[in-house]
Amino acid sequence: MKLVVTIFGKDQVGIIANVSNILAGKKVNITSVNQNIVDGFFNMIMMAELTDNSVKLADIQKCLKEKGQEMNLEIKVQNQEIFNIMHNI
Repeated sequence: MKLVVTIFGKDQVGIIANVSNILAGKKVNITSVNQNIVDGFFNMIMMAELTDNSVKLADIQKCLKEKGQEMNLEIKVQNQEIFNIMHNI
């Protein structure tokens, strides 16, 4: 399953490291990263791929949402197909 991970919030040390570690722990491969920082705000879109069918998208979403709350960031994970449909309407 291909995933879209979006991250937004005030820039701080460890954003990429924390998100990448969670994804790696869930056997998610990051295939593309696009990030920028504007006026102290961090914005990133990651494309990733989940190859282990035993790992559920809801579990990944929960872990990243919790990390986002801990770091005061908005982190969302969506199936790429759903993301594409939502942005074509």
